[in-house]
Amino acid sequence: MVDSRLFYAVTLLISIGIVMSYSLAAYITSLYAYSSFHFFTRQLIAACIGIILMWLLSRVDVDVYFKRIGLAIFIISIILMVGMHFLPQSFISSAGGAKRWIRLSFISLAPSELFKIGFIYFLAWSFSRKFVSNVNLSIKDEIRIFIPYLVLFIVAVVLIAVLQNDLGQVVLLALTLGVMLLFAGGSLRLLGVIFLGTLSTALIAIITSPHRILRIKSWWASAQDSVLALMPQELAESLRISGLPEPYQLYHATNAISSGGFFGSGLGEGFIKLGFLSDVHTDIILAGITEELGFVGLFAIVLLFGYVLLRLFRIANRVPSKMHYLFCVGVALLLGFSLIINAFGISGITPVKGIAVPFLSYGGSSLIANCIAIGLVLAISKNIQEEKE
Repeated sequence: MVDSRLFYAVTLLISIGIVMSYSLAAYITSLYAYSSFHFFTRQLIAACIGIILMWLLSRVDVDVYFKRIGLAIFIISIILMVGMHFLPQSFISSAGGAKRWIRLSFISLAPSELFKIGFIYFLAWSFSRKFVSNVNLSIKDEIRIFIPYLVLFIVAVVLIAVLQNDLGQVVLLALTLGVMLLFAGGSLRLLGVIFLGTLSTALIAIITSPHRILRIKSWWASAQDSVLALMPQELAESLRISGLPEPYQLYHATNAISSGGFFGSGLGEGFIKLGFLSDVHTDIILAGITEELGFVGLFAIVLLFGYVLLRLFRIANRVPSKMHYLFCVGVALLLGFSLIINAFGISGITPVKGIAVPFLSYGGSSLIANCIAIGLVLAISKNIQEEKE
């Protein structure tokens, strides 16, 4: 039987996101003279498409169609990410000068969102053949086996971090890749080597980009007091940065979280959306939710999200196929890390990375891609071995 609890939990998260896309987009709809239901309607359409796809995919025979669907997503997403740079400008939407969306008549498609699902499928398929079936490999053999995955990751870095100027998505993929490798049977030694390589690459990407250096400095300027208080005074003063204002997004996001209190100001009554952060319904949605629904509302959403992750890991733990097991784990890691990176960013623990909150943030591409992933997991859940009484 399909795991109906997972389906309904995800649908409830999507419904909350639709409501908040209406409440938190009040200022921007007025600013651009949109209908008050502009973002609500678009998110509702994307939600309907996503839920229908999730339901349809839950009914497929994974033994026959899972590999075909996963491979199709992987190949098509790469073709779209490469091909959109050759499309006319009228078909492309940009952010910060980087091409990230293919503009269609009713929706803007972000190929990188689809690529993340294809990336998870490829890792699950390949890890189940390369690592799960092998034990007691030397570090040299593990590195040799890992080289093709490194090449794929470098391709992802070029397509996403370089061409789309989106380092946050690469960080998300790197975290998912590393932890999936452990679940597949890779050693901690190999993970350490990967971590050092990824850290070196990230440092190079940061120091060669002035806007990323400024972002890191701005974040450190706002977070340094709590960290430097634990260090000796001379060392603390040498690391202190002065003269930089607190990042604009972080300043207003933390103010919104603080003003929300325990029960919040009430649905539709928040102030952060009134020109302070006009796009709060996208990547900063957790701050908007906390202001309007308070700690209670945020805690309920986190619990619901945790329940979704629990169902994903439960399905993974009970399926007989190693490939299906790794895919379920990969989807759970992708969703979980997305939530953590976003939450850490808006609370000032880490720099803001522009990672959407799955199922909640406004954006059709992310919503539909995540629904496709959940739909495949639901199809896999039909193969769960029944527990003996």
